[in-house]
Amino acid sequence: MKLTKKIAFLALGTTLLLSSCNKDVLDRDQLTSIEDQSSWGNELALRLYANGFYPNFFTGYNSGFATAYAPVTGYTFSDDLTKKNIQDNFENTVPSTRKNDFASTIALMETPQMLREYSGPTWNFVYIRKANIFIDRIENVTKPNINEETYRHWMAVARFFRASEYSRLVEVFGDVPYYDKELKDNETDLLYKDRDNRGLVMDKVYEDFQYVLENMRISDGKQYLNKYVAASFISRYMLFEGSFLHYHNIDKERAKKYLELAQKAAEIVMNAGSYKFTSDFKSLFASEDLSANQEVIMYRAYDATKSVTHSVGSYSNGTEGQTNAPNLVLVKSFICNDGKPWQGSAVANAASFSIKDLSLTRDPRFEASFFEKPLTSSSTLFYAFKFASREALTYLGSKYPPAWGSSTNTSDAPVIRLAEVVLNFVEAKQILAEAFGGAAVTQADIDRSINAIRNRPLDAAATAKGVQKTAPLQIGAIANDPSRDADVSPLTWEIRRERRMEFVYEGLRLLDIKRWKKLDYMNFDKNPDYFRGPWIDAQKDIPALLDASKKGVFKVVDANNKVITYDGTNAGQMIGYYLVETAENREAFSDRSYMSPVGLEQVNEYAAKGYKLTQTKGW
Repeated sequence: MKLTKKIAFLALGTTLLLSSCNKDVLDRDQLTSIEDQSSWGNELALRLYANGFYPNFFTGYNSGFATAYAPVTGYTFSDDLTKKNIQDNFENTVPSTRKNDFASTIALMETPQMLREYSGPTWNFVYIRKANIFIDRIENVTKPNINEETYRHWMAVARFFRASEYSRLVEVFGDVPYYDKELKDNETDLLYKDRDNRGLVMDKVYEDFQYVLENMRISDGKQYLNKYVAASFISRYMLFEGSFLHYHNIDKERAKKYLELAQKAAEIVMNAGSYKFTSDFKSLFASEDLSANQEVIMYRAYDATKSVTHSVGSYSNGTEGQTNAPNLVLVKSFICNDGKPWQGSAVANAASFSIKDLSLTRDPRFEASFFEKPLTSSSTLFYAFKFASREALTYLGSKYPPAWGSSTNTSDAPVIRLAEVVLNFVEAKQILAEAFGGAAVTQADIDRSINAIRNRPLDAAATAKGVQKTAPLQIGAIANDPSRDADVSPLTWEIRRERRMEFVYEGLRLLDIKRWKKLDYMNFDKNPDYFRGPWIDAQKDIPALLDASKKGVFKVVDANNKVITYDGTNAGQMIGYYLVETAENREAFSDRSYMSPVGLEQVNEYAAKGYKLTQTKGW
């Protein structure tokens, strides 16, 4: 599903708006005014209005150098990634403001703090208002001019966007004020209402999503939102909320209801027959054209001729620095290709953590995600090239073409994929089975989810290296993983492992550990491997580390867990796990970090009007 034309339309619309400030234009009725009958009189008008939501909800690789919701450049705060010096801290004080008045539908509104730590929107309800306006105009202006099927479809579109934004707001703030209509300036009591309980809000979201699944078109033409795209996102949002309520012991009844909808939505996509695992992993993220890729349910197209480009590929090209880079904890979570954790694997060299051996012993997603050699452009030496083509890395040390340099990248971005849907399905079903007496996950369920992913084809380059597919997961023969948390069952652990291998840098990991109530993974003092990179022999693998400037700084940990520091004379001894330079744990944090506080400005604004805005719990 291409988004290029939508972006072009929005850019044009913004240009016209900014260049048309004359008296005639200003005297016209606003497009959001119900009096402007001609603006809402037909289906084309509804389609054009809906286009304004696309860049905010289907971001892909964003555009230019923008980082909001973009992999590699935007999602760099999780337990998977480590940086030099002190790790990025959680927010430790209430911010002065959590608001952003920038309401453009092209540029996203997230601040760096929100992007890094919460993976969601600021305290801004512009898209809620936009969706409520959409719903009102469909109901009160357009409805007489369209047939019942058209009405129900567009109402489903509008309600999908409202529910999606509320889902994201609740992920960030928990309780938020719920609005189901466009507010007027004089409705002060509503404008300054306090936060509603997340349960009330998400029940409304649940109702919207049910309506969407019952009424949205199966197909609305290439490039447009349809039932399967919507169902994919519904499986994501409902899995988050259901599992969050369950693991945080907030509301078991609602947790069950939301998880059941997550499973239902995922099964709608899985049973459609339109989406299949026919692509190798690398092609999903570094292809110029995803239009024929059957695993991609929705994608964003980039086209230099339309000035729609991005920079995510450049930050995966081997030369650009990766400040927050993959650590050894993440790497050790990758399963060996015999389907067993490295501690119990029979694969030759399974206990070796040199990158060369890892590429041949681990699940193929390792080789497709990380460059084949240690690179000093990464803080850990593990360099993620998941979002760059194999051809892109051939330019190391020379000039990059526009496709892999600067902000002129044109590789298409998968917005949502079948892999996420099937993993949402199997996890939702597993929680329902374990906690609510639901039907047990069967081998057939595993075969159409985890094992279907593992059976993806390999590309020619991987095959030539000797990379092998990972053995299928057998429910009756799950290998013991000594790293498994004691409170997590073996099957649940393997489902979580699959997500971790699949979604590196894609923004889901931080949300996953939040909903599982595992934010303590971000305490890097719990495991020294958070501060380690690959096993290296500096003289052979990366002699650049033996520069005089690295004396006293470059360190490795040998097989006896002894730290060896480079002193300029002991190059032959610099063999072991790379120690990330001067890396230290982040400041202590608590459970309040699961949710964002609202800003002092917002609290004071309410108070100045005689109302109270309740602060987030713990803040």
